[in-house]
Amino acid sequence: MPDEELSVSGDVYGKRYGEVLLVRSTPSGPEATVYNTFPLNDCPDELWRALDPQAIAAEHGADAVLLNGPRYWLMSSIAKRGRANLERGRFGGLDMLRQATVKLASMNPAPYQPNRVDRKAVFTFDAGREVYELADPDGRRWIMQTWSQTVDPSLTAADLPRLGARLSLPAGWSYRAHTPGAPLVVDTADEEAYVTQDDLGNSYSLSTGG
Repeated sequence: MPDEELSVSGDVYGKRYGEVLLVRSTPSGPEATVYNTFPLNDCPDELWRALDPQAIAAEHGADAVLLNGPRYWLMSSIAKRGRANLERGRFGGLDMLRQATVKLASMNPAPYQPNRVDRKAVFTFDAGREVYELADPDGRRWIMQTWSQTVDPSLTAADLPRLGARLSLPAGWSYRAHTPGAPLVVDTADEEAYVTQDDLGNSYSLSTGG
């Protein structure tokens, strides 16, 4: 277990953010460096909409740039290792922090495909607050960590309980909303996280709770 302590950001539920992913080809496949506006700002819409992926890629020597947002957190708190030493970046007027490295399934990952993320974080979903999850054909649970307006700008948190009817779920996948009676924790502080997205761009973490 690393000696470095986890620092906690509490009450993040519903907070808005955006991400810039700088994608580069590596011998083991495409890899993205993830910069996130949280907690520096709430990803102002006029600045987010003005971002130019091609210009950002040229400026930073990336093979491609993916814009991921705007998004909204669904967990209650985030504990992260190494928060004090996060590298800062600036993209089109938006200040961001380097938060993770993602090993992508492809240069343009498809929905319902897992990607490996080195984020050194613990997500806690409080008891008594509704959560949303996917179950895959192997019975694994994927907990929605953020909902997104990337695909549908009109999507709101009120749509999430009945979202399953709108998703193009692959064979063997299912969606449900439920309210846990105890805190739900996704702990990837000391191991890689597995993250996927649905076809509306909402993101899910593989449950580490068994």
